[in-house]
Amino acid sequence: MAAIVRIDAVPRILEVICRTTGMGFAAVARVTEDRWVACAVRDEIDFGLQPGGELKVETTICNEIRASGEAVVIDYVADDAIFRGHPTPALYGFESYISVPIRVRGEFFGTLCAIDPRPARLKDSQARAMFDLFAELIASQLDAERRLAQSEAALLDQREAAELREQFIAVLGHDLRNPLASIDAAGRLLRKTPLDSRAQSLVSAMQGSVQRMAGLIDNVLDLARGRLGGGFVAERRPEPELARTLEQVVAELRLAHPERRIEADIRLDRTVNADGRRLAQLLSNLIANAITHGHEAAPIRVQALVAGEALEVSVANNGDPIPEAARNQLFQPFTRAIYRPNQQGLGLGLWIASEIARAHAGTLEVTSDAAETRFTLRMPLEPVAAVAESAV
Repeated sequence: MAAIVRIDAVPRILEVICRTTGMGFAAVARVTEDRWVACAVRDEIDFGLQPGGELKVETTICNEIRASGEAVVIDYVADDAIFRGHPTPALYGFESYISVPIRVRGEFFGTLCAIDPRPARLKDSQARAMFDLFAELIASQLDAERRLAQSEAALLDQREAAELREQFIAVLGHDLRNPLASIDAAGRLLRKTPLDSRAQSLVSAMQGSVQRMAGLIDNVLDLARGRLGGGFVAERRPEPELARTLEQVVAELRLAHPERRIEADIRLDRTVNADGRRLAQLLSNLIANAITHGHEAAPIRVQALVAGEALEVSVANNGDPIPEAARNQLFQPFTRAIYRPNQQGLGLGLWIASEIARAHAGTLEVTSDAAETRFTLRMPLEPVAAVAESAV
């Protein structure tokens, strides 16, 4: 495995550790029989170690943790019956220390550790539980990276690159579930811990990242299911509360984007036979698209109504018109770069929305000019088979 861990959450994890425990140095270390290598570092005490830097492994307590497999927690070296005469604290000038093993698929990888030249209350706090949780998160991500690297190597040996890319996406989505759950659990644990304002903002940022990552994972898994599993399947049933479900989507996006004005006119005077969860996903994707591409000063207009024997749901925004060439490929995955090369994301939202429409025997259409861009779903109130049977 690489000496430097490339996990986006690690810098925040190390900062949260320092803020929560009051310790000035935290690191993720790769520890083997003959090497101690810093993979990621947060240094607020000028310890002098950078990512990729090394210590003599035999001079570290981490080496003893590698041998024993057990965590070490020291509140105050001078009062610790086991470590007060140990050479390592004197060598590196610390009084408090905590280090827990990181195991990847049961194999020892290294440690998540922190030190400080001052004593700290660690044994009687939630620090150990937090370290164990973060170590599990890092181990899950390292395992995911290893498996993804293996998948990438396999891709190079295959002829059907597009099909294997979709398989790779499926592995990516599934493997991110466990570390994402660990981040979420860490955030909930930290919410119960007294934190200063800086640490609170970091926890809020972590939880916001969890929500965005969860959305990306859902999208890539939907892509994998749609391409590898034969397409989307809508579990249609009578949805008497569909209007409330759609209103909830609007309310959640208003809360997430208080700076944007979202106007909604949702009037469903008949029960729709549909997959309510999927239609909520479709509406969420369309509103998110409007938030991303619409003019910030103009409102986003959401409408849902029954027209004859069909349900119509539309989302409109003011903004630059979508070029006709781009409209022809708008509902294909990974085509965002065609007309919005600087936007972040995978470009899956509109494709997923169109697949949800298709699964309901409906259509998703777009009109776009200088006045407005509008996406409109039209679908029958009843499944096609049910309509045919009632006509017999």
